[in-house]
Amino acid sequence: MERLRALSNLIVAAGLVFLTVLAVPAAAQQDETLNELFAELGQPDAQDWQIIEQEIMSSWSKSGSAAMDLLLERGIEAMKAGEMEAAVEHLSALTDHAPDFAEGWNARATAFFHMEEFGASISDIRHVLALNPRHFGALSGLGMILEALGEDAAALAAYRAALAVHPHRPGIIEAEERLARKVTGREL
Repeated sequence: MERLRALSNLIVAAGLVFLTVLAVPAAAQQDETLNELFAELGQPDAQDWQIIEQEIMSSWSKSGSAAMDLLLERGIEAMKAGEMEAAVEHLSALTDHAPDFAEGWNARATAFFHMEEFGASISDIRHVLALNPRHFGALSGLGMILEALGEDAAALAAYRAALAVHPHRPGIIEAEERLARKVTGREL
């Protein structure tokens, strides 16, 4: 009986190791693909930056769970329909069930932003950036909130952090230039 239990434990352990070995290359491949995309996005002369941006954002929107992806989709659809409370409900369920999925936090931060719940939005942005420090959308969103709150120097730092990752988005470039003039008090 003891031998059967030991053999059973060994089989279960071997199965877990096998599943882990299968999962690691897929995750490593996704990380490598994202690293390559970010390297391309960071090139000053990237003509196809919008395509690269879309590929990155598409990758970020995949949680690995069809159910979690559906909650994200429903939250985004509710936001597009102007139903922010419903969006927050869907996205709160998502963040509760998949707390390591940065895009769930980011989408909820966006809904809170549209509701002018800036404290809640900033809290969610902190989660996003802890999970995904290269999230240029969260960084630029943080800049917009800080600017709306009159925290120009902090907003400028957030916009500059976003531009360090994604140097092509015109709205972020314009915001950084505008605030740089305002904060330094001189033309660039």
